Amino acid sequence: MKVQTARSGTVLKIKLSGDMDEYSAPAVRSECDKLIDQNPTARKIVINLADVAFMDSTGIGFLIGRYKKAQRCGMTLMVEQPNFAADKVLSISGIYSLIPRV
Repeated sequence: MKVQTARSGTVLKIKLSGDMDEYSAPAVRSECDKLIDQNPTARKIVINLADVAFMDSTGIGFLIGRYKKAQRCGMTLMVEQPNFAADKVLSISGIYSLIPRV
């Protein structure tokens, strides 16, 4: 899985590409946590899921973990542009009640 980042003012954008599964999640989790730690003045984190080809329950766990980390750091977490498959998994899980979709 590939992680790209951009910063615009107080918004940290993280774009994920590839498969979000048990194999890829630990490295992505570590990289995203590092990005959050390196941007303490960010107030909002937007995770773009447009290029995530596959996501299972591991992806839900990943997002909830980043949500909790963002909350501890005084930041808001949002997701944007989930593809159809990712959106279906996220909708069924009810995660949008915690993490809004942009």
